[in-house]
Amino acid sequence: MPSHLSADHPAAQPPPRGSVDALISQTRRLRGEMDAVRRDAPADGTDPEGRWQRALCDLAMHQLNDLDAHLAQLRDGPPPVPVEAETAPPAAPRGSLLSRVGSAEWNLLTDEASWSGELYQILGRDPAAPPLTLDELPSVVVDEDRPRLTAMVTDCLIDAKPIDGEFRVIRPDGGVRTVHMMGEPVLDTDGSTASMWAVLRDVSELRRSQRTLGETRDSLQRQRHLAQTEHRLAVELQEAVLPPWRGSLLLPQQGPGTLDLAARYLPSSTRALIGGDWYDALELPSGDTLLSVGDLTGHGVTATSGMAMLLGALRGMAVAGTEPGQLMAWLNQLLDSSVQPTLGSAVCCRYRPRSRTLVWAQAGHPAPLLFRNGTGRMLTPPDGVLLGATSGASYGQAEEPLEPGDVLLLHTDGLVPWRWGSPHPGETGSGQGTGAVSRLLDLAPRFGEARTAQDCVRTVMEEFGETEREDDACVLVARVAT
Repeated sequence: MPSHLSADHPAAQPPPRGSVDALISQTRRLRGEMDAVRRDAPADGTDPEGRWQRALCDLAMHQLNDLDAHLAQLRDGPPPVPVEAETAPPAAPRGSLLSRVGSAEWNLLTDEASWSGELYQILGRDPAAPPLTLDELPSVVVDEDRPRLTAMVTDCLIDAKPIDGEFRVIRPDGGVRTVHMMGEPVLDTDGSTASMWAVLRDVSELRRSQRTLGETRDSLQRQRHLAQTEHRLAVELQEAVLPPWRGSLLLPQQGPGTLDLAARYLPSSTRALIGGDWYDALELPSGDTLLSVGDLTGHGVTATSGMAMLLGALRGMAVAGTEPGQLMAWLNQLLDSSVQPTLGSAVCCRYRPRSRTLVWAQAGHPAPLLFRNGTGRMLTPPDGVLLGATSGASYGQAEEPLEPGDVLLLHTDGLVPWRWGSPHPGETGSGQGTGAVSRLLDLAPRFGEARTAQDCVRTVMEEFGETEREDDACVLVARVAT
């Protein structure tokens, strides 16, 4: 296309070829790196964050592809306008980037129009057909966008304002394309508008990528909002159920054998995984004390609501006088028949202060640890499978005599990170790794010097509280008063 005088400045001279080649090389190198990032992006269509990441990569690739094509055109200069329709360049392959940018000039004095071959391809028109005049151009524009095109052209011809806007066109095959038009008036020697020149760019794929990006971003935001809401509900439910102990707790029962209690909940390293771990202590009408810790599989509201249900049932049956072995069997039946089947592990102890006897049962859970006179050992667990694992399971029961000053430690398996010998995350069972047991039993001398249950919990926190853990955990310490 011949150079022209714009309304504001003369036509710029093309930049040196070498500088444009350098920009093209940089763009293509960046495009290759971006393509590698896109290939590594998660391809799982069910993950909102993965969909958003991939859409963002696709949008960046579209923009880099367009930049590469535009720089190539800048380097090579504008394509020649065909003199005859038969000399128009052949249609570019489907998806070719160079077919996305075309140019046109409308002569206001002769009412003639000239189009580049690329513009014919963008609009899907036969290259043998005459180009549309400015009056005819709105006929291929979507009805809703015609006023926008008319306003841009009018402002350009009358007020000499540059054109910079988008509109949608309907191709003869019925397809709709989004076109970005940039243009300016061409002045004759006396300063009046002689013609209008424009570059039209097919931005359909770019806009489609942007819409996809917006939709995936909205989906991700909704998903994050739901996750935050669920996390908040899970935290509130957990805080409402677990006793808010901040120091040692003496139950109302007075006299010899009274238990001094302390407990702590330890969140996972991410703090987003609120699980179904619990600890609990309850003075029963008989004067006995119920001690329990446990863990339900899963995270979030489902796990915490299941934990609350199980803990409520456990308390109710214990108040009714149910012994730990039978209590475990009924909890197993409860989980086995629940609407949302799940698995759980638990230890349930009934402490009788008059005889200082601990009666206990377990369901696939680490056994309690008993510390006495500066040494510690793991109690021998009675038989018991995971809660919810099988119908009609029976659970054994064991007794252990306690002495004044004894320290009993109950915990869930996330207390000691699995790399130290506890079961791998997701596994539960009474067969706790010897490394985990050893690390806990090594605390015996410090427990022997402790004066309260809270001192013992503080010792556990000093040893394990700051370590990274895959799952949340609970620890409950009961110290027999002297």
